[in-house]
Amino acid sequence: MAVWSSMDDIEIPQYFLCPISLQIMKDPVTAMTGITYDRESIEQWLLTAKDTTCPVTKQPLERDFVLTPNHTLRRLIQAWCADNATNGVDRIPTPKTPLDRTHVVKLIRDLGVAQLYLKTLQKMEALTRDNERNRNCMADAGAAKAIVLLIIKCFKENKTTGVEEGLRILHLIWSPTSEMKLLLKENYDFVDAVTWALGCETDNYVAVRSNAVLVLKNIVEVASPNLLERLKFEFLNRLIRTMREKISQAAMKAALYVLMEVCPWGRNKWQMIEAGAVFQLIEMELENPEKKITEIIFCLLGHLCSCADGRAQFLAHAGSMAMLSKRILRVSNTTDDRALHIIALISKFSGTNEVLMEMLRVGAVSKLCMVLQADCAKYLKEKAREILRLHSKVWNNSPCIAVYLLTRYAR
Repeated sequence: MAVWSSMDDIEIPQYFLCPISLQIMKDPVTAMTGITYDRESIEQWLLTAKDTTCPVTKQPLERDFVLTPNHTLRRLIQAWCADNATNGVDRIPTPKTPLDRTHVVKLIRDLGVAQLYLKTLQKMEALTRDNERNRNCMADAGAAKAIVLLIIKCFKENKTTGVEEGLRILHLIWSPTSEMKLLLKENYDFVDAVTWALGCETDNYVAVRSNAVLVLKNIVEVASPNLLERLKFEFLNRLIRTMREKISQAAMKAALYVLMEVCPWGRNKWQMIEAGAVFQLIEMELENPEKKITEIIFCLLGHLCSCADGRAQFLAHAGSMAMLSKRILRVSNTTDDRALHIIALISKFSGTNEVLMEMLRVGAVSKLCMVLQADCAKYLKEKAREILRLHSKVWNNSPCIAVYLLTRYAR
């Protein structure tokens, strides 16, 4: 039996097609049920399916069963593709031998050899980039622990060679397993090592710092409260400096996530303020980032403005209040909530006459009035009303709010 392709009406033998993807198989493998599939399709099926069953026969499959390469069928497909190359059919290269645990264990062993470790890291990086199967095989064989120990060794010996590859591999094979949590939840040496990597001045510093931030995001996902409470100033300072350098969008998002996770713990809030986090967050928001980033920035600013130094740093930025006012009712309910929270903190604890006049001048007071009229949550309206009442004497001459200050009761 054959099927017809849309490419110049080419007849494709039915048995060349994977039963899952319905595409020509590039690496045909046979399951224990006797059905042949394309390796990538069946491995993805087994990875995501709730029950390990053969897609065609519905017979149960063992979790650790081996897929047998169908070399004869692969050669037939390759020959057919070569014969039909003039009709627009792409040639199919001979697939690489699948990575197995034995191979990974050998690679891990070679990491301990000074003359081989860089070349081995490059091989491991290439393998992890290839496909999800290789990444899972690396993780199952204990590659993460070996890479963590290698990066710590580089840090203690102040050698940057291989750090970029090691960080990238670790991020690619990351999985929050119980083994990984046990390895990293209180690994102070590794946090120090990644902090060191953030400050490395090398030719490839952009790649090193970008991967270091991504790994830090993985760390804080499994870190213990003890570790999060004992973060050093250098950690936060270098992280915020990396944000200032704008090395990549992915790294920026990861850095914001890290700051959000560590902010409530220990003295991190004050250390972040000391490192200039408030100023940097405002600068980032002034560049009109995407909605999710804006929400994280406003949540962080809400935390940092809960203390006097944070509010002082916020008000020291010339565009802070205007930025805050502009975002209200334009982004999301989360942003509105945090923006009103920040304005409430400033009004209550830092509301000097100069600050109150600035709020009036940049339109923040007008925005509070708009919240009262907008279709938004009742608690947001109440919060805006409280701020307006708090400084009614100062803002009483403003034509945009006089009507709301004629009575203490809600209209």
